[in-house]
Amino acid sequence: MSPAEKRATYSLAAVYALRMLGLFIILPVLSLFATQLEDATPALIGLAMGIYGLPQVLLQIPFGLMSDRFGRKKIIIIGLLMFFVGSVVAALSISIYGVLAGRALQGAGAVSSAIMALVADLTQEAHRTKAMAAIGASIGASFGIGITAGPVIAEWGGVHSVFALTAVLTLLAIATVVFVVPNATKTKLHRDAEFVPTQMSEALKNADLLRLNYGIFTLHMILMALFVVVPTLMRSAGLPAGHDWQVYLPVFATSMAVAIPFIIIAEKKRKMKPVFLGAIALLAIAELGLQQFHQNLIEIIAFLWLFFCGFNLLEATLPSLVSKTAPADLKGTAMGAYSSSQFMGLFLGGFLGGWFNGQYGESAVFIFCACAALSWLVVAFAMRPPRYWSNLLISLDELAQQDAQPFIDELLGVTGVQEVRPHFEEAVAYLKVDNQQLDNQRLQQLIAQYTRPN
Repeated sequence: MSPAEKRATYSLAAVYALRMLGLFIILPVLSLFATQLEDATPALIGLAMGIYGLPQVLLQIPFGLMSDRFGRKKIIIIGLLMFFVGSVVAALSISIYGVLAGRALQGAGAVSSAIMALVADLTQEAHRTKAMAAIGASIGASFGIGITAGPVIAEWGGVHSVFALTAVLTLLAIATVVFVVPNATKTKLHRDAEFVPTQMSEALKNADLLRLNYGIFTLHMILMALFVVVPTLMRSAGLPAGHDWQVYLPVFATSMAVAIPFIIIAEKKRKMKPVFLGAIALLAIAELGLQQFHQNLIEIIAFLWLFFCGFNLLEATLPSLVSKTAPADLKGTAMGAYSSSQFMGLFLGGFLGGWFNGQYGESAVFIFCACAALSWLVVAFAMRPPRYWSNLLISLDELAQQDAQPFIDELLGVTGVQEVRPHFEEAVAYLKVDNQQLDNQRLQQLIAQYTRPN
């Protein structure tokens, strides 16, 4: 990467992380402290936790499309300002309805797709995968920090202080966009990073992609429902106020350490499907365990750890499976549908978790989550083993028009190149390659031969 690409990647990863930290930091504390708000009921508390996801579903794709027309940074700043206003509204609210309004406004700042598009504008095709990976890592880090720091901050100043900190973090993100993130010299369509409306029908016809969308929907529905009840259960089981981080930090860190070897096995040893199915089964076992054993703190922590072993593994492998499954030039659209499914899961997890808790108690929430995990296991069994192909982009800026078809034909003859989808109007070719077989030397020779300056 060039210095400008590194600056763009790390600054936008920081923007993404600051925004996601504002979401994750509230997860372990809102159900605890919302009971102190006026008009709070279990159902409304659950809705307040999950309502963030609904405007994300409705506005994420429109924000991305508007960024094509009006400029990436403008749309990102507008979205972050909405997130800031929502944080302030929630911080100043004394009733659950005010928090509901604030959380909905936070969700309306749906800038994920615009940030991804800007990353694509500011990085070369050869380095885009690394840039996207950096953003993915920042999201994982913000999740771990958020669920650990949230209870400490809330114990010090209440849930309002958590929302106030979220507002401050959002201002930092805005300042980063304005003063640190480089300006794109040109904006163009990136099918590997953006939602393309005309491709939506193709994405919805792909049964394996639909299974993965159902998976991320179910995973985040279970996660949100879990956080509706587990923080209160741990407090009732004897965990002192303000000590929640002593549970979340070791649980998250050690479960991640357990997940990493299985991620490597899934990718390097090409055992993705059995590892994937095993992780889903872990979710169901953890939920059934919590349903049976949620009176004792040690038992709650043990099954919470088991849940996060499965969760961390699935959170890492699901995007990889989408990338492997989607045709190379459909990846952006596939990820847009995947992300919308994720946020819908967050919304319904909070809503249904709160409703089940209010109507039937904590055990019903865990039974609901276990049934959801088992339904996902059934759906995933029908998934075809993934093709272990990576995505590769080749710039066609310097390719003469008469050389286009011969170049594509020769690319398809390179050992390890499985699929070529050229888009000459965008001056790029999207490839699927098997890295274990790829004749990289021959590929580089062809690129040099056909795309050298005239």
